[in-house]
Order: sequence, then C-alpha cells, then structure tokens
Amino acid sequence: MVDPATGFHALGLTPALLSVIESVGYKNPTSIQRAFIPRVLSGADVMGQAQTGTGKTAAYLLPFFQRWQETDQQDPAALVLVPTRELATQVCEEAQRLTQHKNLNVVPIYGGRPMDTQVRALRRGAHIVVGTPGRLLDHLSRGTLMLHQVRYQVLDEADRMFDLGFRDDIRRILRRCPMDRQTLLLSATMPTDILTLAKSYMRKPIIHLQMSPKKVTIDKIRQSYFTVDTENKFELLCRVIEREQPRQCIIFCERKIGAHRIYTKLCSERKRVATMHGDLQQSQRERIMKAFKEGKIVYLVATDVVGRGIDVMGISHIINFDLPMDPENYVHRIGRTGRMGKDGAAVSFVTPEEGKELTRIEDYINKIITEDKLDDFVAYTPRVKNPDEPREVKPIFGRRGRRYSQRL
Repeated sequence: MVDPATGFHALGLTPALLSVIESVGYKNPTSIQRAFIPRVLSGADVMGQAQTGTGKTAAYLLPFFQRWQETDQQDPAALVLVPTRELATQVCEEAQRLTQHKNLNVVPIYGGRPMDTQVRALRRGAHIVVGTPGRLLDHLSRGTLMLHQVRYQVLDEADRMFDLGFRDDIRRILRRCPMDRQTLLLSATMPTDILTLAKSYMRKPIIHLQMSPKKVTIDKIRQSYFTVDTENKFELLCRVIEREQPRQCIIFCERKIGAHRIYTKLCSERKRVATMHGDLQQSQRERIMKAFKEGKIVYLVATDVVGRGIDVMGISHIINFDLPMDPENYVHRIGRTGRMGKDGAAVSFVTPEEGKELTRIEDYINKIITEDKLDDFVAYTPRVKNPDEPREVKPIFGRRGRRYSQRL
C-alpha cells in the first residue's frame, strides 16, 4: 500500500512519471530514493552511499526523465558510467521500463559486442548512453561518440570501477564532458580515492548522502556457514540444495576453472543449471542472464562477475562454495538475495584453514554468522596428530573479542 506521506508523489515528481512508477509496481521509495531524488531535482551534484539492492538505479534515472525534453539532439544528454557489462544491460532495461518518453533512446556501450552495431545505434540518436569505461574510450578515440552535450552524468558503482582499475579511464572520460554538467556518484563504499575524484570533478557544494547503515548486510538475509573439508564441498552442496530447495540460487566460486568444474558436476545432479564467468563470450553471458532473470535457470554457478549489478528478484539463496577473501565481496555476493527488503538465505562453506577469513567477515558485518550442520552428513573431520590425545584447539580472537577455534 502506498503511504501518502512518504510515497513517490512526495518527492516532487510529475503525474506522468508517477503513473509510470505505479505501472511498474513500485510502491514507496527506498531511503536512498527518498533522500536522493529531491536533491538531484534541485540541480545539485550529489554523492549517494547505499548498500546493494536499495534502488539506486531508479534514484538517478527518475530525475533525468522528469527534466528531459524531446529535442533533435543526436548526441547524448546523459552519460552513465558502470563497471560491468551486466550492470550496463540492467541499467538500460530499467531505463526503458521507467521512462515515460516513447522517443527517448537508451544505448548500451560495452565490450564483447560488435562496434559497428553500437556505432549505428549512436548515429540514430542516443539520449542516454550507458557504458563501461574501456569501450566508451574506444568510441571517443574513433570519434563515434561525442560528449559535448552531456548535461547529466552518473558514476554508478564507483568503488567497483576503481577496484577494476578504471581510475585513469574515468578521468579521461570526465574531461570530455562540459564543465556545467550535473554529476552524480553512487557507491556502496566511499574510499579516499573516490572522495578525491568527487572534489576534482563535481561542482561545489557537493551533497554527500550516506545511507549505508552500520550493519552493512540486509537484516532479512538468513546467514549461516558449514565447516567442511575441501574434498567434501561438492557433496555438501548437493545436500544443502536438497534440504533448502532454493527457488533460484547463485553458487559463487573464486576462480573460473572452479566454477566450470562445479557446473559440469552439478549438471549431472540437477536440471536448469548454468555457469557465468569471464571466459564466456558476451553473447553467451547475455543469453544466460536473460534465462536466469526469466526463471528458466535455477542454479547459476558463477564467479564474482555477477557479484554486483545483477538485479534478479527471484533469487532465494546464495551459496559461497568458496569463501571470498575480501569481506566486502561477501556483502556484495549475499546482496544478490534479499533484494528490496525481501527474505533470502546465504550459506557459506568454510574450510578448516579459513577461520581467520570468517572472523574478518563477521567483524566487517558486525554480526555473528550461525554455524550449520547436517545430521546425516559429516562434512568435516577434525585433524589430530594422535587419536589417543585430546584435540588441540588454538584460540583466535576477532576485533570484537569473540573467540574462535581454529580447526586443525
């Protein structure tokens, strides 16, 4: 039910845009949307910090749609920089869903697709360009993309773009845009490098909205872990799937070769299985993601290529087959479930040697993750030097003083 005090109509949006919002099923705005949209409509440069799954894409698209007026302009009025191909596709799909302008053209620009196809789309007129830095620079160097008419510029998942080494590319692209543009920056975290960029390329005063709560994970996600020997991981995976019966599930692996191996083995156990990693051709990745979004794929074995920017509302479970070494990656992975406040479950497999990594994750999210076990399956066998002696336990203390037992 729409709350008249906090609904989208309280944000200063036009009736036409409110009608579109209602038609796509949005009820009440999220915290970042409520704070972000009015400030963007005022014309200010805004940095928004919010965790994944909180509706950041709509937060920056809706103000642009409200202010855009149809013209004969062929070059883009808006530029959205994103770190991955998958996020570029997702932003374009969301833009096409939310716009009330039938003649507004949204063009995705990213690697892995033919340049000629993108050039033809740009020549037909591109009012919004959504692209990855590398391919955008390719078009800029060829003269097939001009940014002199950009008035609205967005850096989406800015921290991820910096992690992927796009820092210099971003600066080169920003220098091509007019000085009087409006710049928006959205990110799950705000490291020093991003704040420095904001001061260099955003107009003062810069509004910084920090919507990320102290507890960085979504409260409704049920989190647990299994202690498991490496050689027992796949059998444990099958047992967990059998018990949980996920509606849709992403199984995260650290490496591409590991993801492909688990995918191959899981195909012999389950139907509707696919894999996603960086070695696949872009056309394959797009076909797999389309099938996953449509619910035709239930089990997606993937690397962190889908750790961000994948908005599939039907994902009920995340399984960390390999525990991520970076606690922040853990947050982004499990954020693929529990989208927009829905329930979800995240299960992690932790080997005896990964006690410290688990501690770091729990410190980062400020939450104790519950250990889980299966009554009919022994996933882990304690290591003891002498079976006649008591098992040795070495205490490990996290930053909050919680004691862990390192499994020997």
